[in-house]
Amino acid sequence: MRTHADLAPAGVSRRALLQGTLAGGFVLAFHVPGAARAQAGQGAEDLQGRFVPNAFIRIDRSGTTTLVMPQVEMGQGTYTSIAMILAEELDADFSRVVLRHAPADEKLYVNPLLGIQTTGNSNSIRAFWKPLRSAAASARATLVQAGAARWQVPASECSASKGHVVHARTGRELAYGELAEAAAALPPVKDAPLKDPARFTLIGRSLKRLDTPGKVNGTAAFGIDTLLPGMKFATLAASPVVGGKVRKVDDRAARAIPGVHKVVVLDDLVAVVGDHMWAAKQGLAALKVAWDDGPHGRASSQGLWEQLRTASTRPGVVAKSVGDARKHVAGAVRVAAAYELPLLAHATMEPLNCTVQVRRDGCEVWLGTQVMARVQQAVAKVLALPPEKVTVHNHLLGGGFGRRLEADMAASAARIAQRLEGIPVKVVWSREEDMRQDYYRPMYRDIVSATLGKDGVESFDYKVCGSSVVARFLPAAFQKGIDVDAVDGAVDMPYAIPNLRIEYLRVEPKAVRTGFWRGVGCNNNVFAIESFMDELAARAGKDPIAFRLAMLGKSPRMKAVLELAAARSGWGQPIGPRAGRGVCAQAVFHSFIATVVEAEVDPQGEVRVRKVTCVVDTGIAVHPDTVVAQLEGGIVFGLSAALHGDISLKNGRIEQSNFHDYRVLRMNEVPRIDVHVLRSGEAPGGIGETGTAAAPPRCATRSTPPPACPCDGCRSTGRRSR
Repeated sequence: MRTHADLAPAGVSRRALLQGTLAGGFVLAFHVPGAARAQAGQGAEDLQGRFVPNAFIRIDRSGTTTLVMPQVEMGQGTYTSIAMILAEELDADFSRVVLRHAPADEKLYVNPLLGIQTTGNSNSIRAFWKPLRSAAASARATLVQAGAARWQVPASECSASKGHVVHARTGRELAYGELAEAAAALPPVKDAPLKDPARFTLIGRSLKRLDTPGKVNGTAAFGIDTLLPGMKFATLAASPVVGGKVRKVDDRAARAIPGVHKVVVLDDLVAVVGDHMWAAKQGLAALKVAWDDGPHGRASSQGLWEQLRTASTRPGVVAKSVGDARKHVAGAVRVAAAYELPLLAHATMEPLNCTVQVRRDGCEVWLGTQVMARVQQAVAKVLALPPEKVTVHNHLLGGGFGRRLEADMAASAARIAQRLEGIPVKVVWSREEDMRQDYYRPMYRDIVSATLGKDGVESFDYKVCGSSVVARFLPAAFQKGIDVDAVDGAVDMPYAIPNLRIEYLRVEPKAVRTGFWRGVGCNNNVFAIESFMDELAARAGKDPIAFRLAMLGKSPRMKAVLELAAARSGWGQPIGPRAGRGVCAQAVFHSFIATVVEAEVDPQGEVRVRKVTCVVDTGIAVHPDTVVAQLEGGIVFGLSAALHGDISLKNGRIEQSNFHDYRVLRMNEVPRIDVHVLRSGEAPGGIGETGTAAAPPRCATRSTPPPACPCDGCRSTGRRSR
């Protein structure tokens, strides 16, 4: 099995690095020895008479097929799409497929592309496309063998269809449920052939989503909906400065409020526990807390930017090098710029929350998380328990965007629950506390230069400077100074440039925490590179789309989406005064996307995005409507960040607190969004984060005279770009 350390850093892409875990991940995730099958997501459930060929599939006597879901649902549609993949390859009756979330178990439910049990990186479909199909094909073939044995005919004469094994010559059928016990007694068929995509009957259709009814009728359970007998409610205030501590607490007024059960004071936070949420909230407001700010009490945004700008003058580590990007080309014109992107918050609609009950013999945790096993490990560490003594119940997520890749909310809730002597407690962060205790999208400074010759771009030299989330989150992937995520979207840009150099320079701010944010490294690199491509096109006197097409080389998928985006957006047609169009091309998460943004600036200087045209080739679109929905949501998320997003720091404290000062697009501000999904026979790519990276390309085509550019990406050297 290849490990992260086996990959050389020079020229490495995140894609190549993460794929290094695939071979071993498949074995871990899908091979379940017979003695262990009863633990494959089943707990103490009686499996008598059920067919459980691997960790993900079980079929009972009634014919119900249960998918033990390895990935979490946070609005991206994975519950439906992965269930469709299973039902398609298993030839199950999709109407009889039910879901059960996998437990925390990194041996059985590891994400084969990431090497840990997690949902992220736009890879739920990519990671499980082939492994889950292979597992389902094996189960289908085993059921066919069981049916053939029952009829005493060759298995080659039998087939499967809609939850039945069929013997075509005699017209006999047996439902999967009737064969479950017999199939369970057979060794699983190895290397069963996969379906030809031409025979797909489910994949490629926009079926009704499995999570929609519960979200409409109110029965869907999010983490914040958890209710347990005798449960208390708590809310907290953590040190407003990273590294700060509690110095003194006056809780007399809080304890006098009816319904306040207890005030918990820890070294870096205080919490009020109440009989209901209102009592806890009022009690927290009544506390008088004095903080010791520690070493970062004077930290400011200005200081963070000065640190980053100064550090950016140092050389980075080469992540990719082709030719000589720094050689002098006679007659070539050198163009240079720098782009700066600010800290950004996740701002999920469901604030952080976690319910914990600590018992003498273990602990139970209820929440919505992207990292179940890490939650289990974090709580076990707090309580000094073996991980197997901590049971994690996962729920639907009211937004993840990378924020719920962290386990800090579970660790804090466990620390509070420790003080309650077995009473279950739901800990809910206020919106303000959530906003100010985030793991923010890193601030970046991107320095880029290129030479333009008679044949186009002769060289491209790019350095990204910023925090390394990977070094903290997945240290094995941080090798020799390169964060493979931080250079994603740069090392695999779609352009064929003869002389190319990509560098990464790690610069860590100590006064803020940084984490993965929807679009991760791509949302920085695609923005800076595509903004600079527009500047190069302008300097060369070329149309921005024609300029890009000339550099694509052998990239027919990128060419197709870019040409269709131009046609569908009305590129080149008159657009009117104070308006312009901008274009973005990206090849990230194994998907190819071209986006055209049409925007205007009103006489008061306010920006209004009028229309976004997006064309995508994401390979086989398992559920096309979900692809469209994810791109629409990602575009709104990205435009919100481009137009409004900025987290600032003063006296060590985050200044923003809620949606009034950390804005997202209002409904009346959302532009018309047209998404076109190309048909493709390639393996599926990722889609959940691509819209965010594609949303804020700079305004490339301007009317005459040129208006103030409606996208912040035009700000370059020495100035901030969002």
